Amino acid sequence: MNKKIKIDIQYFNGCPNSSEMIHRVKEAIKGSEEKIELNEVLVENNELAEKLKFRGSPTVLISGEDIEGREEPESASINCRVYENGLPSVEEIREKILSNIEV
Repeated sequence: MNKKIKIDIQYFNGCPNSSEMIHRVKEAIKGSEEKIELNEVLVENNELAEKLKFRGSPTVLISGEDIEGREEPESASINCRVYENGLPSVEEIREKILSNIEV
């Protein structure tokens, strides 16, 4: 049996893009749920942000790797994340996940 792909969505309440990113990831994994372990990680304070090396809300990690390849920050805090080209689309997220499943 293949190991499941772990996907973490790190976010905090109050970030305007969090719920949309969670929705897009859930759409992206439809049909592959049995191969995926999805975790919604609420970052509630700066201590947890520091522990997780939080890259900003929302952050999607696929098998521990940032969806955009962004490195862990030297110091982390609760902040909103800006994606250069806007939030990744459902299709872009699906492609990243599938490339991990096929490996």
